[in-house]
Amino acid sequence: MSKQSNTNSFSESIQSKPGKPYPLGATYDGEGVNFTLFSENATAVYLCLYDSADASHELARIPLAERTELVWHIYLEGLQPGQLYGFRVDGPYDPQAGHFFNPNKLLLDPYAKAINAPVNHNDAWLGYDYKKPTSSDEGTDEYLVMSQEDSGPTMPKSVVVDTAFDWEDDAAPATPCIVP
Repeated sequence: MSKQSNTNSFSESIQSKPGKPYPLGATYDGEGVNFTLFSENATAVYLCLYDSADASHELARIPLAERTELVWHIYLEGLQPGQLYGFRVDGPYDPQAGHFFNPNKLLLDPYAKAINAPVNHNDAWLGYDYKKPTSSDEGTDEYLVMSQEDSGPTMPKSVVVDTAFDWEDDAAPATPCIVP
């Protein structure tokens, strides 16, 4: 079976729901994961899932269709802690206005509780093509040309974490709060 057919069967097996806009990040609830991402200017957000055995291979790219105010969200049933993921965000690429959206770049979840590898510089992560400088009236500005290189294979991935803690038989202390 090819990697492409593995990707298609994995994508088709995922059951999604709209999810909730909060809390931000990836939240495991025992049955699945709610993913959220804040972006004021994005026009599209994609959740990219990766295989932990081959973190360079994207298993699925799922569009987040739900948006509440400025938070994009989706709930995926059956995903478990340890799932590797990242986001791709589309929107205006207008460096002079401060917008550097580039869907060719995999982004770490800014609310991630864990990542799978150290963050070491790699030119593929740059959102602009520094090899093709352009000329402007004020000189050369290498940030004006959007990079077409996919950063997914080399980018560290965010990791879904189960934050639940079993307190077993532990109980809160029965100590009254004394206010002077």
